[in-house]
Amino acid sequence: MPATKTSKSTIRFVLFFMLVTASTLVAQNPDSVKLRQIYDFYLTKSKCYSNLDYLVNQIGGRLSGSPEAEKAVQWAKKAMYEAGADTVILQPCMVPHWVRGAKEKCVLSSTKLKLTKTLNCVALGSSVGTGVKGIKAKVIEVNSFEELEKLGEKEIKGKIVFYNVFFDQTKIRPGNAYGEAVKYRSKGASQAAKYGAVASLLRSMTSVADDEPHTGNMNYDTSISKTKIPSLAISYVAADVLHGSLAADKTLEIYVETHCMTFPDAASFNVVGQITGTEKPNEFILSGGHLDCWDNGKGAHDDGTGVVQSIELLAAFKQMGIRPKHSIRAVAFMNEENGLAGGTAYAKYAKDHNEKHLAALETDAGGYTPRAFGVDTLNGLYKMVVGWKDLFSPYLIDKIQKEGGGADISVLEKSGVPCIGFEPDTQRYFDIHHTAADTFDKVNKRELELGAGGIGALIYLLDKYYPY
Repeated sequence: MPATKTSKSTIRFVLFFMLVTASTLVAQNPDSVKLRQIYDFYLTKSKCYSNLDYLVNQIGGRLSGSPEAEKAVQWAKKAMYEAGADTVILQPCMVPHWVRGAKEKCVLSSTKLKLTKTLNCVALGSSVGTGVKGIKAKVIEVNSFEELEKLGEKEIKGKIVFYNVFFDQTKIRPGNAYGEAVKYRSKGASQAAKYGAVASLLRSMTSVADDEPHTGNMNYDTSISKTKIPSLAISYVAADVLHGSLAADKTLEIYVETHCMTFPDAASFNVVGQITGTEKPNEFILSGGHLDCWDNGKGAHDDGTGVVQSIELLAAFKQMGIRPKHSIRAVAFMNEENGLAGGTAYAKYAKDHNEKHLAALETDAGGYTPRAFGVDTLNGLYKMVVGWKDLFSPYLIDKIQKEGGGADISVLEKSGVPCIGFEPDTQRYFDIHHTAADTFDKVNKRELELGAGGIGALIYLLDKYYPY
């Protein structure tokens, strides 16, 4: 029987009433209200941006073992107390002390092409130097370790190996492309030395076609070769020039000169700011980033943003009057870039002091717009966090993904601590990663604060509800 005009009006009214009632219930959800307050704090009262300004512009590059790294430790201690930490712990660690030295040189010369051209380059971290005499040799280009092996010592000995390896552009996440290609940075020199190469060059770890070279750490694997050869990265544009020139003249030469030196390990510290829990003070939830960065840049996105986002967690809890049940920590780790001494020292400190860590979060993917959390499935953590997806979706965090963490908290994870990785939009991250272009002006204040708000909100919920 067809509905009458009156019954249709009644149905519409009932549906409208139900919608309004549902919306009101959501709005009155205590957690939803608290998250709104937390985000309001970060978006109107946060010192994230001003703290980052000081760290990046007043202290600058903070490579482990450097005077700037020591200044950063003292700054972080002061900033954590100012944010409201009950106590700040300096955890000692011995860190590598590698010094880049004078500006690197990389010059292509070809008699056949009547060409002499300087290529923008940067020495890779932990590389040995050439000294003032430099190295001049012919170049052999390869696209993989398999190709290198096929060429063998006969073709490689006495030459400079050029790893012309591109990011896989089909990867939606640039980090996945980086993860596949980075082995040529870390192991390329030892693999080349195995066949008698005198140096190695690398296309920078990026997909952006600019003239900025990207550094990053490399490692000498003595199980592959006991010989240590200099290793450099050249910019994307320089790699294109070298590739094109080699196609026209396979006898061209490259001159490289670097002045890197490695000194005995130096003493440094993690900086740990703590708000002590009211109910379970020996149970910890932490958010951390790494204080050190490469010396050729200012370390704004990598990882100044992660450090200031973590410090602001203390300010949010204190200024909003949130008294956590568990102890909340903000950690500025030292030596993520070339050694992980800080992460190891933190895990050892936790073990030695019989501390129980419920969860650890790392923010080390830049200060871009927040998108997701990657969450371990250990101890039911993922199951709980994924249930909060609707609470975070209004704030642009619309994905809660399985598996997460970070380099500094990886040692904790191995001991059974469930870990979380904060995941902003990283499409632009590898444009400036490990370059001189990683500067304060590249960080957007609002994006930085939205990310910090997401981290603060998640830590609040974990303290309230986790574990079950």
